[in-house]
Amino acid sequence: MSTDQNQDSHAGVQPLQERVNNRSQRPESQAFKDFMGSAWAPAGAPAVSRAEVAGYAARRRLAISRKFPGERIVVPAGPLKVRSNDTDYRFRPHSGFAHLTGLGLDHEPDAVLVMEPVDPGTGDDGGNHRATLYFRPLSGRESPEFYANARYGEFWVGPRPTLERLRQQLDLPTAGLEELEVAVTKDAGVVAIGGLRIRLLRDVDLNVDALVDTSRINTGVDLEESDNLDAELTEALSELRLRKDDWEIGELKKAVAATVNGFHEVVKALPRAMSHERGERVVEGAFFARAREEGNDLGYDTIAASGNNATILHWIRNNGRVRSGDLLLLDAGVEADSLYTADVTRTIPVNGAFTPIQRRIYQAVLDAADAGFAAARPGVRFRDVHAAAVKVLAERLDEWGLLPVPLKVALSEEGQHHRRWMPHGTSHHLGLDVHDCAQARRELYLDGLLEPGMVFTIEPGLYFKAEDLAIPEEYRGIGVRIEDDILMTADGPVNLSAALPRTPDEVESWMAGIYAGD
Repeated sequence: MSTDQNQDSHAGVQPLQERVNNRSQRPESQAFKDFMGSAWAPAGAPAVSRAEVAGYAARRRLAISRKFPGERIVVPAGPLKVRSNDTDYRFRPHSGFAHLTGLGLDHEPDAVLVMEPVDPGTGDDGGNHRATLYFRPLSGRESPEFYANARYGEFWVGPRPTLERLRQQLDLPTAGLEELEVAVTKDAGVVAIGGLRIRLLRDVDLNVDALVDTSRINTGVDLEESDNLDAELTEALSELRLRKDDWEIGELKKAVAATVNGFHEVVKALPRAMSHERGERVVEGAFFARAREEGNDLGYDTIAASGNNATILHWIRNNGRVRSGDLLLLDAGVEADSLYTADVTRTIPVNGAFTPIQRRIYQAVLDAADAGFAAARPGVRFRDVHAAAVKVLAERLDEWGLLPVPLKVALSEEGQHHRRWMPHGTSHHLGLDVHDCAQARRELYLDGLLEPGMVFTIEPGLYFKAEDLAIPEEYRGIGVRIEDDILMTADGPVNLSAALPRTPDEVESWMAGIYAGD
């Protein structure tokens, strides 16, 4: 082909971003458009009551307002994310946005919470800000978006809430997204000439990042300090979730209850799993079905690890066989509609009965978990739970003759030989994220004191890989983890997931009952 011919062939080429619509055969006639916009029954508008979470979310915003007076606070939900070509993942908002608004589920992509500074004490609930939720409301059926927009149109994805509906539900002022740019970039009357300091929950929505960055460039306000400003907001939002309120605790209990039901479904599915070449997928699917039935989704990718795969800490390929005689390590959690998630692990014998060596290892892990639970009390450092649990594991490994050094040496900071078989931490906070509060400062997290309202896991394990030549052959290929979700109260810890059997005898009896149809 000649150069001229090549240029001609590319003249008027369709832009790449429009080519995803090449499969569309939608009519473009005006007659079609007029007809599509007519003869629809009025959209139903049932009365909306104020959501239970609204008051709790308002108190969370008040805490942030008091921390950053005189500054505009911008918290995006995040956009839809492409899974493949023109299909998106199911939407989930950023946890910081969900916490401050009370919104869960999947109906607010692109939404942004803006907290505008006002004179101290004159804002929402006597705070220093007035909050507004900006989002894309339901379009009218006379709009082409109704039938032509596969991402947002009601014909494609179902209805979205109106501005008024969300205002009533959340007791929070709302506005359309077309007003967001002015809200983020405008000057505020409460600040002196020179512009307004903005704090942004960054790296959630690139369009919002660009808006805030443009404002900072135009005003020159704290341009060099912007990274620190945004990091401090992220940190504050994370630390705000360290102690759960009563509503959050209720949601976590719902997530745990649904998770317990999911574990029951897995045991029911084990006979089919054993007959399938990818039995771990059968296990994964059984739990996922329950997660979708009772909750919003999984809180994280399920670990359904059988045999030696159980020694891989984050095994989520789940493409292995489930064999009679092996152990199955199931680490799974249901995410409630509110987006709060459980995180529970049980290790069960596939055929319903532990072998002597499996039982020995399982009992050691259970003893470690119980020691961690006993150590957890208000005023105790978070890290001390871990120390109590791994000490028990080290003692058991010493009793079995597996440590290459005396126990005292292994437990010293210079030793830690026992951690070869338990290299992860024993606990993490739990809430909207499975590893909640991850941006909190170390002195408030790992070195922090346990307080009533904190929810965290206790999850020791032992992982003896099949290829580990430092141990006798009988231990190889066995991985055990036991994980429970713990609520700290003024009277001590409460095991939220205690409904799932924990001792070896209880596990065997539970499985036998399910197999028998009890």
